[in-house]
Amino acid sequence: QVQLVESGGGLVQAGGSLRLSCAVSGGSFSNYAMGWFRQTPGKEREIVAGIIWRGSSTYFANSVKGRFTISRDNAKNTVYLQMNSLMPEDTAVYYCAAEVRGTAIVRGDYWGQGTQVTVSS
Repeated sequence: QVQLVESGGGLVQAGGSLRLSCAVSGGSFSNYAMGWFRQTPGKEREIVAGIIWRGSSTYFANSVKGRFTISRDNAKNTVYLQMNSLMPEDTAVYYCAAEVRGTAIVRGDYWGQGTQVTVSS
């Protein structure tokens, strides 16, 4: 059974940084494209960033380009989302997702439980 566990969320002031981590167990991490999504109440979940299963191709939503980076450590079965220059509109529950041999625009075969990120103004 594949499990994804996010960590690193919290409260930060505008302009600050956070790094989210997502540890994957129970599957073959190197075969997964990995993505980060976010959702706020009343809105659909949206993809924030993704990284392809093989290689280094990445995807970023326009709203986070230049501020967020995504990386993966296949030795640790972990994907990271480095978030810099955070803004109040980045406040959301952030979810990690995995897609078997997917592209950087991850659709999500498996999901984590989410971690709250709150950016105060």
